[in-house]
Amino acid sequence: MSNQDVDCKLSSSAVCADSAPGVQRITARSAEIGGNLPVNRVLPTRQRRLIGAWCFLDHAGPAHFAAGEGMHVGAHPHTCLQTFTWMIEGEVLHRDSLGNEQIIRPGEVNLMTAGRGITHTEDSLASTDRLHAAQLWIALPQALGDCAPAFAHYPELPRWQAQGVEHSLLVGVYAGQESPVEVHSPLLAMDLASTAGGALQLDLNAQFEHGILLLEGELSIGTEVFSENQLGYIGRGHENLKLQMSPGCRAILLGGEPFADEILMFWNFVGYSKPQIAQAWRDWQAGDPRFGRVPGHDGQPLAAPALPWRV
Repeated sequence: MSNQDVDCKLSSSAVCADSAPGVQRITARSAEIGGNLPVNRVLPTRQRRLIGAWCFLDHAGPAHFAAGEGMHVGAHPHTCLQTFTWMIEGEVLHRDSLGNEQIIRPGEVNLMTAGRGITHTEDSLASTDRLHAAQLWIALPQALGDCAPAFAHYPELPRWQAQGVEHSLLVGVYAGQESPVEVHSPLLAMDLASTAGGALQLDLNAQFEHGILLLEGELSIGTEVFSENQLGYIGRGHENLKLQMSPGCRAILLGGEPFADEILMFWNFVGYSKPQIAQAWRDWQAGDPRFGRVPGHDGQPLAAPALPWRV
């Protein structure tokens, strides 16, 4: 999934102010990708650019497709990041310029490492009439920003029941479990689903900053009540988090050590300077081989919006 905003601005992680004590509330803004898939974009915002190395967060759906409809995201580029897709409902075909073709199904993760440059497409299958997913981007440390692109699919992840909640460990280490998903910064991601609702206490790494995004239902953190597509950000120094979850509640907990490198984001590019972003933009516009082509894709690649500064 991509950022298809036509009025893109340059986003810098350096301008994100420290949050006030307590829980910072961030409400998603609406967008649309692939023609008719509604998404709620949580990161980046003016309030918060990063949670650890997590630099982008879209909550896609839940959406219902009529006959003949679906999600179709044309060929588009990425640099200096990893795209992370967590599928809740539906099936999507990923294809990329390395020649990978992979269907992602509910309960699975796709991880694409862009490095110096990659192109990919995403299309829901004709048999998919509902789609619900989360897609995140992970900024690569500057030392790895020019690494070779890669792709990995993870069909099996650690899952367990605790305190009446189904835990799915997507990234990192928690409660003696370890996710196989390979990232390059100290990170955590965990899906929490409660059928009956109730209280849940989570252990936190005090060296991490955290965010919890509500996907479905309602949850409370102390006296603060969060509704769907709202994220609660919690800064470092906390060792536990007490939640009250409604019946049918689903949320994603994110965490990570504060990211050391300043990153810039424009459209689907991450970089560490304006000239680097501008070069990626020029290369994409020119069809440079650094991004490659997606085998079997006969549509037009997505056009990059104009840079908001003179080069």
